[in-house]
Amino acid sequence: MLIRLLNPADAAGFRAVRLRGLTEEPAAFASSYEEECGRPLEATQAQLAPKADGAVFGAFEGDTLLGVVGLQRESMRKLAHKGVVWGMYVVPQGRGRGIARRLLAAALDHAWTQWQLAQVNLSAQTGNQAAVALYRSLGFEVFGTERGSMRVGDRVHDEHHMVCRAPAALTKE
Repeated sequence: MLIRLLNPADAAGFRAVRLRGLTEEPAAFASSYEEECGRPLEATQAQLAPKADGAVFGAFEGDTLLGVVGLQRESMRKLAHKGVVWGMYVVPQGRGRGIARRLLAAALDHAWTQWQLAQVNLSAQTGNQAAVALYRSLGFEVFGTERGSMRVGDRVHDEHHMVCRAPAALTKE
């Protein structure tokens, strides 16, 4: 298993995994399949281009992309000590193998060592117990729960807002 930063050459694979996630787990993402399916491949390539405030990691088995996670640094000066995890998804045949843990660990390592962030936030559907347990095991804590955060069809979902703080040795007080 190889975990690495994605780049524009990975756009087609990333797009396929992303659309699959939006289809199979619509309540796990704020975006929808309908919003992203018509997006040009060039836009995905631009999204995966190296940048100082965004990174997308992929988990590969050979040439097969099995999972992805995004990390975005907050852009405003007063918020730039924080990052946001987005788009975590592992295809069904890759689950139960520690791929999500390795992806998120790579994103956190990048946040702490490359960007020197003080904290990383994410949101998780309250009913997704496996995701919440994974996030907690990597140091995330719930700091709030938003009732009715997302509506998928006629069903409303609640979300936990979670934070993971950088290891004490890396933070500047």
